[in-house]
Amino acid sequence: MSEYLPGLAGVPATKSNISDIDGEKGILAYRGYPIEQLAAESSFEETALLLLDGRLPTASELAEFDQQLKDNRHVKYHIRDLMKTLPESGHPMDMLQTAVASLGMFYSGNECLTGGDECRDLNYIHNMTVKMLSRMATLVAMWQHVRNGYDPVEPRDDLSYAENFLYMLTRKEPDPILARIMDVCLILHAEHTINASTFSVLVNASTLASPFNVIAAAIGALSGPLHGGANQKVLEMLEEIGTPDKAEAYIDERLKNKKVIWGMGHREYKTKDPRATILEKLVDEFIESRGGDINPMFETAKAVERVCEDRLAKKGVYPNVDFYSGILYQEMGITSDQFTAIFAISRTAGWLAHWREQLKDNRIFRPTQVYTGEPVRKYVHIKDR
Repeated sequence: MSEYLPGLAGVPATKSNISDIDGEKGILAYRGYPIEQLAAESSFEETALLLLDGRLPTASELAEFDQQLKDNRHVKYHIRDLMKTLPESGHPMDMLQTAVASLGMFYSGNECLTGGDECRDLNYIHNMTVKMLSRMATLVAMWQHVRNGYDPVEPRDDLSYAENFLYMLTRKEPDPILARIMDVCLILHAEHTINASTFSVLVNASTLASPFNVIAAAIGALSGPLHGGANQKVLEMLEEIGTPDKAEAYIDERLKNKKVIWGMGHREYKTKDPRATILEKLVDEFIESRGGDINPMFETAKAVERVCEDRLAKKGVYPNVDFYSGILYQEMGITSDQFTAIFAISRTAGWLAHWREQLKDNRIFRPTQVYTGEPVRKYVHIKDR
């Protein structure tokens, strides 16, 4: 009998060359490139193409991919009309899962349901990837306006992926500094090996499900608070603390009662999450660019990190990527319930890279179980029970 490991902890589920984590050293690399280099030198568009194709693109390849993304930003009006039928109080992740699943009914791309050769056709896979990645940001931005009773903002083809998303979301020309921060945030969240949502991609892809359904399933997994919702929880925690001088008492009380300190610790890292280090630097640069005139929540976050470093660093617990991202998103004018949806926009690049990798050498997932029920027994008629 095979050993049972709850949550498949440490059990290899696939072979992959997309990304790698060294949790002891705090290293995250996409296709061998350290995340620090990509955040400093690359763009989300280039990083996405790196994840998908396995190599850094040439200038002409990147320009072609960028144009393809721009050409596919629009969605049919049926999707807008569908959104208008959804409850205004609906969570953006519920909307996103619904809308993405529905895309398969309005656009071609269900060929994999037949198990045809399309699942090994790189042109088909690339085209589907472009269509899905392009429209994720559009859907999230549309919902912000539709749920408030307004028509969505039309996308622009003269803006980068991050710039266009902020423009569609806020109806304003994006601040260059905030647009760059958003671009980096998208890079940082784009991929992170085999987590819960990515595993759901592998399982669904292995059945040759439609790519729309594959990504919808991943969105469902990401929507859980133990996976994608931590940055929203961080913001709520900071609002509850209020001011920097209250951070120490708040954290000590949480630790005393064995409660979660949101944004602290990561299952994979025994040192500080390298993505958190990058975001902290962006926070400092942003504060400097504003001459210190910024949301006081940043100072509260700094105070929380100082307290947690004193109390938790010796246990290998440090800030993770969610600790600062939510505050940055709020500064961009994004409502907190949209944070996980932005995570989904970014992670779609990684999900689709794993979808492509799974199809290349596919075998349907069929794990076993450790049965703990009754042995075979005789049925008892209801009158004799």
